[in-house]
Amino acid sequence: MSREAATTAGLLITAREAMEQFVDVHVDDDGALSFRHAGVPCAIQGVELVEGLAVLSLTCVVAWDLADPETPRRVAERAGQGLFGTLGAVATEQGWDVTLRYAFPAEGLAVGPLGTLLMLVVSTAAQVREDLVPEA
Repeated sequence: MSREAATTAGLLITAREAMEQFVDVHVDDDGALSFRHAGVPCAIQGVELVEGLAVLSLTCVVAWDLADPETPRRVAERAGQGLFGTLGAVATEQGWDVTLRYAFPAEGLAVGPLGTLLMLVVSTAAQVREDLVPEA
């Protein structure tokens, strides 16, 4: 295993341990983690951007196929309220898909603090979902 693979694998192990305190975590074939929180599917991937800079990337699919034409405005307003991550709205044939993405250097973070940081992002995604999908 290369040093890069070992670094990202180690980060993903720590992330799995951190998230297992809160949710059921599935480890995908490529080592990525996937889970659901409050109806929001999420995935965590590890990557070394450059030598010595390993990051975790968390993507939460907040909502999909939203028919409300005001979705982009509502997403922009919510994004302006300050939150961990970047909200995005993409138009599809079925409506609007909304994601929350957050990437950060994670090497050296212990299980407890990493779990807290990840749950801040995941909880924000769940709150945004409640705002956009009232019946969720």
